[in-house]
Amino acid sequence: MGWALSALFIVAALLFVFSYYKSKQAAKAEQREIDTVYMSMMEEVNKLQGQIRSLELESEINAQRAGMTKEELHLLREILDLYKRNYTLEGIAAKFDLEQHEVEQLIAPYVTKNEGRKVANEG
Repeated sequence: MGWALSALFIVAALLFVFSYYKSKQAAKAEQREIDTVYMSMMEEVNKLQGQIRSLELESEINAQRAGMTKEELHLLREILDLYKRNYTLEGIAAKFDLEQHEVEQLIAPYVTKNEGRKVANEG
C-alpha cells in the first residue's frame, strides 16, 4: 500500500511538471501571436501615416501650384516632407544637389510665419 501511494505521488508530480511545461509552451505561443499581430498593426499604422503625410503634402502643393511635371511635383514633395520633419535647409539642399536659396524659394509658399507675439488679455 505504501508503494502504491508513493507511485501515485510520483505520477502526480510528473503530471504536474508536464502540465506546467505545456502551459509555458502555450503562453509562449500566445505571446508570439500577440507580437505578430502587434508588429503587423504597427506596420499598417506606419504605412497609413506615410500615406497621410503624402496626401497632406500633395494637397498643400496642389493648392499652391498647378501645371507642374511629375518630376517637379515629386521633388517638391520630397523637399517639403523633409522640411516639415525639421531637416535643415542646408541638409535638404545637399541631399538634392541644390543651392540653399533654391530650396528656400521652393518651400517659401508653404512656410507659415509665426511672427509677432502673443498678447495677454489685460483686465
